[in-house]
Amino acid sequence: MNLIKVIQGDKPCLSFEVFPPKTDDKFESVSEAVKQIAELHPGYMSVTYGAGGGTSDYTAKIASDLQKRGVTPLAHLSCVSSTRDKIRQQLDTLRALGIENIHALRGDVPADLDREKLEYHYAYELTEEIRNYGGFCVGGACYPEGHPESENSEKDIEYLKIKVEHGCQFLTTQMFFDNNILYNFLYRLLRAGVDVPVVAGIMPVTNASQIQRICSISGTALPQKFLRIVDRYGNDSAAMKQAGIAYATEQIIELYANGINAVHIYSMNKPDVARSIRDHLSEILK
Repeated sequence: MNLIKVIQGDKPCLSFEVFPPKTDDKFESVSEAVKQIAELHPGYMSVTYGAGGGTSDYTAKIASDLQKRGVTPLAHLSCVSSTRDKIRQQLDTLRALGIENIHALRGDVPADLDREKLEYHYAYELTEEIRNYGGFCVGGACYPEGHPESENSEKDIEYLKIKVEHGCQFLTTQMFFDNNILYNFLYRLLRAGVDVPVVAGIMPVTNASQIQRICSISGTALPQKFLRIVDRYGNDSAAMKQAGIAYATEQIIELYANGINAVHIYSMNKPDVARSIRDHLSEILK
C-alpha cells in the first residue's frame, strides 16, 4: 500500500521501526522480534539499512516478510557509500519483491571515504533517482532541531525544500522530546512552502545509557522534565524503562490530540516496549 494513504488517513496511525541483524547468526532472533511487533497491527513498519548497504539483503527480506504478514513495509535505502549501479540493483530487488515504499537517506559518511569520489553527496540525489525509476512512494528524514551539519535552521529547511522538489513525498522526523519543538518546526515548514505530510518520530528511552548516544548523534535537546526523570530513575533499570515508556506515551497522546495523526516509534527491536505503548493507546487508536 502507498504510505501516503496510510499517513494521511483520518484515524491516528502508529508505526514502528526495526533494524536488521549485522550477521546471519542474529537473524532468527531479529526475525522473531519483528514478527511480534508486526502482530500489534501497526499502520506500517520501517526497516533500516546498514551503513554502506551492509544489511541490504536483510532489509529487503524483512520488508518482504512484513508484506506477507499483511503489514505495509517502508524499506530504508541510503546512498552515500553506494554506486549508482548498486542503487539500481537495490531498486530492482525491492520492485521484484513488491515493495512500494522507500525511505531515502544519505547515510553517514565514513571517515575514510574520499568525498570527491562519491557518486552521491546528498539525499535529494537518491530521492530524484528513485522518482525517475518510478513505482515507489518516497519518504525522507527531517530534523526539527536542525540537521547537525546544517549552518542554521533556515538553511536546513532550504535543503528540505530541495529534497521535496526532487521527489520526497513525506518526511519523518528525528526523535524529539519536547512537542513544542515539532509544532514550531511544522510552522516554519509551511511558511517556507513545504507542505508534504510529516510523521513524528518518537524514541522511548528505556535506559539511561541511551541518552549520551542520542545527544551525540542528533544534537537533540533534552527538556528539564525529561532530565528529572533520568536523574530520578536512571539507576533503576525497571523504573527507568517504565518511566521512559510513560513519557513517550504522553508525548504521543498530546500529538494525536493536536492533530498530528502519524507517529513513528523508534522501537529498537523491542517488542515489549512496542506492545506497552500500543496497549496504552488501544482506545485512542480504535
